[in-house]
Amino acid sequence: MSAAATAVSATQAPIEYANASPEVRAVYDDIMATRKSDWVNNYWKVLANHPPTLRRMWANSKEVMGPGALDPLTKELIYMAVSVTNACRYCIASHGAAARAKGLTPEQHAELVAIIGLANETNRHAVALDLQIDDKFR
Repeated sequence: MSAAATAVSATQAPIEYANASPEVRAVYDDIMATRKSDWVNNYWKVLANHPPTLRRMWANSKEVMGPGALDPLTKELIYMAVSVTNACRYCIASHGAAARAKGLTPEQHAELVAIIGLANETNRHAVALDLQIDDKFR
């Protein structure tokens, strides 16, 4: 395995479009069409090692991140916040790029980082103090 493939996944190499089965290519084609892009990122390429998972996760992602009550930038900011909390560098980079493409400014990013830090700190305080939920919050 090449150094590039090793850097992508410790367990599985990405499946490039040229080497993909027709089933996987169909998902790749839908990803590119939906995202109006000419490439598929490594998350999907590695998931392609198990086509049922690739199909399921793409369908779920397309539904959840598609049009809804929340605007596209807000969805990306939520995804980034959860990714930071889960320490997923790949997801932070991927959804950070998506958020910038949807208009995220450096000022908004700085504010998002401050909110993530505050929420994590106050959450830990609430857990450590075993706070009871105020009746007015119910």
